[in-house]
Amino acid sequence: MDKLPHQERSLVLLKPDTVQRSLVGEVIKRFERTGLKISALKMIVPTEAQLLEHYNKTDEWYERKGKGVIEDLKSQGQEITKEPIEYGKDIIRTIVHYMTAAPVVALILEGNQACSVVTKIVGTTEPSTSDVGTIRGDYTVDSYGHATYENRAVRNLVHQSESREEAEREIAIWFKSEEIMNYVTAQERIMYDVNFDGKNE
Repeated sequence: MDKLPHQERSLVLLKPDTVQRSLVGEVIKRFERTGLKISALKMIVPTEAQLLEHYNKTDEWYERKGKGVIEDLKSQGQEITKEPIEYGKDIIRTIVHYMTAAPVVALILEGNQACSVVTKIVGTTEPSTSDVGTIRGDYTVDSYGHATYENRAVRNLVHQSESREEAEREIAIWFKSEEIMNYVTAQERIMYDVNFDGKNE
């Protein structure tokens, strides 16, 4: 069966705070009730190499994020001891430390405009500014400033792919092709007028 019309895939990682707070089922329910299909799912402890490949940041990104960290530190009256690029790299270092400390649940969600739908459900990256009704807005109140002050990764529960291209790159890091299931859900049968073998009725 080929992928159905208009289908897109998004990688989602339920981070250690989701797992440790027993929110896995609640978070997955949010995606499923929208009509997105789970085409792969597993629990793993990521490796450092896997995470560095996943985040794949440039020096420009480190510099930009590091400048933001410096502004946060200044507003908190803290001493600046590093160049911006090192503070930017610290962001990824703390994320890697956090993400390798406990299991995560990795899944692939599939559906029409999956990346934008998942992003809408998850909410903005900083939980404290995420809208009520989103996963981050409903289940955590962490902020960049608080995380910077404590020198740790922000606890925002979920990673999701921001675009189709990013999703396909990330999926290859987390899943082998044989781990990805190809099937038709009841929602797809209704929306796309197909039967269980994926052919139009």
